[in-house]
Amino acid sequence: MGDKREISRRTFLNYALMGTGGFLAAGMITPMIRFAVDPLLQGHAGGDKVAVGSVDEFGPVPKRVEFKVHTKDGWYESETTLSAWVTKNEKGEILALSPICKHLGCTVNWNESPDHPNQYFCPCHLGRYTINGENILGTPPTASLDEYETEVKDGKLYLGKIKANPRPGVNG
Repeated sequence: MGDKREISRRTFLNYALMGTGGFLAAGMITPMIRFAVDPLLQGHAGGDKVAVGSVDEFGPVPKRVEFKVHTKDGWYESETTLSAWVTKNEKGEILALSPICKHLGCTVNWNESPDHPNQYFCPCHLGRYTINGENILGTPPTASLDEYETEVKDGKLYLGKIKANPRPGVNG
């Protein structure tokens, strides 16, 4: 019939110990891998845009709005307060600008400088921008203010992610 191979006691114990050790190692490593990979596997709930008010609230003069966004970085979740300067032109087009100066990150304000009316002004280093967020050439900022993505739905204005302002600088 067939020849039977006998396993020595030492070989059997080696197989048994290696199998048990492998089982225990897999039991310890699996949760660690799951912990490391889990945030990548989970989708984020909610929309990317946040309601900031009714469209009727905005006009040709910039209005500052503050809103909270839910931020998730791996396992750390937080609420961050952001702000935007929102205008609506005569055609009904809405422009939402970030108030962060492109020079060194200070906060710009509308119509704050008596020497430069009807402009965004950065008090840190005297940076100036037009109502459309265009940087005024000859001042410290080297780029225009960033814009927020906008969407109007059911009479409400929603702001999304920040994108670069495509407008070039202007002489002022």
